[in-house]
Amino acid sequence: MFRRLAFDNSAALFTFAAFLTAVSIYVAVIWRALRMKRPQVAAFENLPFVTPTPSARHEPRPARKA
Repeated sequence: MFRRLAFDNSAALFTFAAFLTAVSIYVAVIWRALRMKRPQVAAFENLPFVTPTPSARHEPRPARKA
C-alpha cells in the first residue's frame, strides 16, 4: 500500500530546500545591510524606541513587610 511513497528521499530534499531558503534570506539581509548608504544608516540610528527604555540602575528593591 505504501510502496509508492519515498519518505527518505523527499525528507532529505525538503530539509535541504528549507536550509537553502533560510540561508538565502540571511545572506540577502546581510547583503542589504552592508550596502546601505550612510544617510540611511544615520536615519536608522536616530529612530526612537516605541516604548521608553527602563533606567539601567541596579538598586535593590525595598524589602516587603509581612
